[in-house]
Amino acid sequence: MNMSKRSYLSVFLAVVAASVLSYEADAQTYGHFTPYSIYGVGELSSAGTAYNSSMAGVGIAGRDNRYLNILNPASVTARDSLSVLIDFSAYSDNKIFTQGDLKSVYNTANIGSLAMSFPIYKSSAFMIGITPYSGTGFGYRFHYDDPSVIGHTGDISYTAEGKGALYQAFLGAGVTFFNRFSVGAQAIYYFGQTDKSYTTSFSDASYSGVKNGQSISLNAVGGRFGVQYEQPLGNGDVICAGATYTLNSKLMGYLEDYSYSTSSAATDTLKYRADTLTAAASKARLASQIGVGLSYRHSDRWMVELDYTFADWRNAGLSNYSAFRGNTGTTSQYSSFSSNVAHNVRLGFEYVPNRNDIRYYFNKVTYRGGLYYKQDYFKVDGYPINAYGLTLGLTFPLNRRYNSISLGVELGQRGTVKSNLIRENYVNFTLGISIFDIWFEKHKYM
Repeated sequence: MNMSKRSYLSVFLAVVAASVLSYEADAQTYGHFTPYSIYGVGELSSAGTAYNSSMAGVGIAGRDNRYLNILNPASVTARDSLSVLIDFSAYSDNKIFTQGDLKSVYNTANIGSLAMSFPIYKSSAFMIGITPYSGTGFGYRFHYDDPSVIGHTGDISYTAEGKGALYQAFLGAGVTFFNRFSVGAQAIYYFGQTDKSYTTSFSDASYSGVKNGQSISLNAVGGRFGVQYEQPLGNGDVICAGATYTLNSKLMGYLEDYSYSTSSAATDTLKYRADTLTAAASKARLASQIGVGLSYRHSDRWMVELDYTFADWRNAGLSNYSAFRGNTGTTSQYSSFSSNVAHNVRLGFEYVPNRNDIRYYFNKVTYRGGLYYKQDYFKVDGYPINAYGLTLGLTFPLNRRYNSISLGVELGQRGTVKSNLIRENYVNFTLGISIFDIWFEKHKYM
């Protein structure tokens, strides 16, 4: 391994260390922010790298030797011989929340995916990485306005806050048979922690407030399998069909459910209960997911892909635990939670005017875009939470080989204002850095 290769490895290890520190810090900060993350395991993160997200998240049938596609483990075999790929991404979420006549704005930023792949032997390859699975971030406050109550007690305020995230570290490999059929598998380890608290406070010091909350520490072991088949059509055109299956994963760890009174004189514990998920009678799990995709590539100029994923969360057992149900209740300030079937339909494309142009740089830039529609994995007050959006992106090639920088933007809407629910309008940004190198090549001198 020469100095160049050591430098690349050093960069990868340094970014790994920075990412781990960021993920640890994210348990105490907002990596995601949305009121809907109060439910279940939080808001599911957009899967994939900046390469995927700029095309609406497609990748099940995507194969490209210039980019690392982590959505289908079979795609890791699409590579130049002896090539090593390192991919890093970061994101910024910017949202406007609407509920009735109320509006609010919140912005967050964090590290996204980090992945690396390299060859094993001939037509086989290996990948390793870490990426967010879901995030929890919410904070809101309201005041009770019932005159028959506050006339005797004084002002009563209610505050809710939640922070944390669930991540997935993966290790995978793939192999190609007969130059067309590729299979791959990933082992996945999920881990993370979330804290939620709900506090009722009185302006009259003669009344004690109440703080309820849950501390959730989760881990799980899962896996993903993928296949891809390429069929050349002549003149450089190729059609590729892909499929993935993600195993359901039994959640392990513990749930702490507590309640205590607060006053200027003393703090009294009203309730404390700790459940070990592995010993609980009702099991909670992350739902399995099936994905299928179809792509069409014309030479080295353009590609279009259509993906669909399906996951049934109705029997995942999340409703059996108060920590996953949000702060439910019977008054108008609370909402009911129930698991649902999650659907995702995504359409993405990319276009390169002339990848080998030596005169005009922007002819070598890759232009991407996409559309998506998705139904979330839960309902609120019986309403499914749906989202739709548009993505756009650019990949700027750097001087050396396939090294590049990608920029992406996502515009979309999620939720509804019906039944006093919340609608989100968002503009999100993604930055991706792709590092390419050839390792283990023998140099000849004449």
